[in-house]
Amino acid sequence: MNASAAHARPLQAPGTGFQVYRPALPEVCPRDPARMALAADADGRCEIFTWDARTGATRRVTDSRDGTLHCAVDADARVWWFAEDRSGRGRWYFQDFDGGPAVPGLAGLRPGRPHGLAVSDTGTAAIGLGDGRRTTVHLGPAGGPGRPVLTVDGPALLTGISPRGRLLAVSGPAGSDRAVTLVGCSGEVAEVARLSGRHGRLWALGFAPGAAVDGELLLVQEANGGYLLASWRPGTGLRSHHWCCFDTEITARWYPAGRRVLVRQDRHGRSTLATADLDRCTLTTVPTPPGTLLDAAPHPGDDVHYLWTDTTTPPRLRSTAGTRLPVLGGPPAPVPGRHRDLWTPGPDGPVHTLLSHPDPAPGPPPPLVFLVHGGPADHDRDAYDPQVHSLVASGFAVARVNYRGSTGYGPRWHTAYAEGVGLAQVADLVAVRADLLRRGLAREDALGVWGSSWGGYLTLLALGTRPGLWQAGVAVKPVADCAAAYRAGTPALRALDERLFGGTPETVPDRYRRSSPLHYAADVRAPLLVVAASLDAKCPPGQVRSYLTALRTAGIAHESMWLETGHDGYTGADHMAVLRRALDFLDRHLRPVPAAHQAPRFPESGVSGSTGPSGAPGSHDPNSVH
Repeated sequence: MNASAAHARPLQAPGTGFQVYRPALPEVCPRDPARMALAADADGRCEIFTWDARTGATRRVTDSRDGTLHCAVDADARVWWFAEDRSGRGRWYFQDFDGGPAVPGLAGLRPGRPHGLAVSDTGTAAIGLGDGRRTTVHLGPAGGPGRPVLTVDGPALLTGISPRGRLLAVSGPAGSDRAVTLVGCSGEVAEVARLSGRHGRLWALGFAPGAAVDGELLLVQEANGGYLLASWRPGTGLRSHHWCCFDTEITARWYPAGRRVLVRQDRHGRSTLATADLDRCTLTTVPTPPGTLLDAAPHPGDDVHYLWTDTTTPPRLRSTAGTRLPVLGGPPAPVPGRHRDLWTPGPDGPVHTLLSHPDPAPGPPPPLVFLVHGGPADHDRDAYDPQVHSLVASGFAVARVNYRGSTGYGPRWHTAYAEGVGLAQVADLVAVRADLLRRGLAREDALGVWGSSWGGYLTLLALGTRPGLWQAGVAVKPVADCAAAYRAGTPALRALDERLFGGTPETVPDRYRRSSPLHYAADVRAPLLVVAASLDAKCPPGQVRSYLTALRTAGIAHESMWLETGHDGYTGADHMAVLRRALDFLDRHLRPVPAAHQAPRFPESGVSGSTGPSGAPGSHDPNSVH
């Protein structure tokens, strides 16, 4: 943190509840970079605030019962936010930076799920909304009537509008990620072009700001076992920049001027930054501390704002030019314990694990918990995680395994599912378990598994398919029945399932059955806690109830906890309730004898939340469960 902000108060509203911890870069006004907006804590939930870097003044913009997360700032310094209900449906609104009435982003639009927002320099707004079956992009003057310009089946993502408002870019829909749709906005009838990635996936990242050519689009292209930058211009088409190629996932953003791009690479659980000059074909490193960059954005004057963290340090906002930035609330650093990397041989290459142990103590190794990440298009990073903090402070060791299918290890690792969906990932967990035992870093009688969403799915699958290897499991908002989740889930997740399984439950039923935790429910032996959400659209509650019924029918001891939320929650109380219940459960079942019990401890500030990246490479794939 630069010196000018080092002693500022954390950005949060006064209150007595839990502090929400959802680190993200502030959104910056293109014409006045001192004017910013971001989501921060407000009485234990996420809400939108403005921040003026000149004065350090903040103003709270939103006040929602369930919190608000998505925001933006346009060139006219209007603050935009997505007001959603618990099901995730809502509308975009905006307000002048200094306050005033909340205005619908485009008038006449029905509520939907957010599939992108873009505002041109001329004030034209484009809003993507999904209804569960299709995505529609609407266009109009900000605050004025909106008209539909493109409707596609499935969940597409609006990724940008050209500076003069003449062209839109839409990635997808899901399952069609080899193409980007370009939509002309000058007439009533949209002109549609298709950009095709012949050998791999293709993602649009946005139009060049203020460019002489209105409509130069930045893309990432998967090709030849890696990822490279590409660009598209009207009249000249798609150009691949083969000199700017990376072996693992990248994302990128235009600098405010010139044909330069800031590239962020995630590789083996850590991140780097570089500036790519598309005219000179040069790549220059931007120095940052070792660790993870959850987000990074270039600003005028060659200033780069980035959100940095490592396992022992909560995220910090930093500026390469010393720009004053808001101070994120969070627990004090450092996180206790010892932290290291572990590599375990596997059939498709070594499996990377981030391992955390409490400070040394006499006696055998402490109980160890596999904290399984979601996605599957995501990965664990050398980054602060409040669950790791709480577990290590409570005397547990933690293993975070980047199993096959994780991002950050290249296209081949991302698609390596030789043993079957879920089963390949469980095999990697089992291989790391055996490696930890061989090295004397864990005890065979004190091993637990804890995961959320896709990680919860893998937790249930591990407990059912390898029942003798674990002593406790915690599955939060999991997929429990693959076929039922497919039928009740969102179009994006159906597209993901069809890609992973090679078809639908009707065309390849045996594959769904073989990878479904429900099929193995009667084989579970370890104590199990299942946490589910009654309004969950990604991991629907019905298939979780079926799994719990199967456990009861088979006489399997288990506990359950239900939340009145959707899949993603923005309130700290819910996160803390799950954290406390899970730690108490693991404490009861992984301690060797009652005399060794110790009360679970929490980060000192009572912080909850996620360090999931904003705009990270894994988020290129809109089909992730997470």
